[in-house]
Amino acid sequence: MAKAKVRALAGVVTAKLTSKGQITIPVEVRRSLRVKVGDRLRFEPQKGGFRVARHGDESVFEKWRGIGNFPGMGDGREAIISYFRELRGHDDRD
Repeated sequence: MAKAKVRALAGVVTAKLTSKGQITIPVEVRRSLRVKVGDRLRFEPQKGGFRVARHGDESVFEKWRGIGNFPGMGDGREAIISYFRELRGHDDRD
């Protein structure tokens, strides 16, 4: 079984295809694409080749889900608005 070999040449990154049709994506490319194990990549046809991009299955906002849950704050939009109005010193007449 052949192993994928990767080599950087003057800013161009190369990888060798294995007998199973696999390549190892170089670490600098993985970092640039912000991909990790299990992520999917998209190959978009372009003139003269393909563009590789991270496949956007999940929402770009998913990583922020749940960060607004402070102790004592209820659920939902109205609870968040009420919490911050109280925190800022507003009353219901403002």
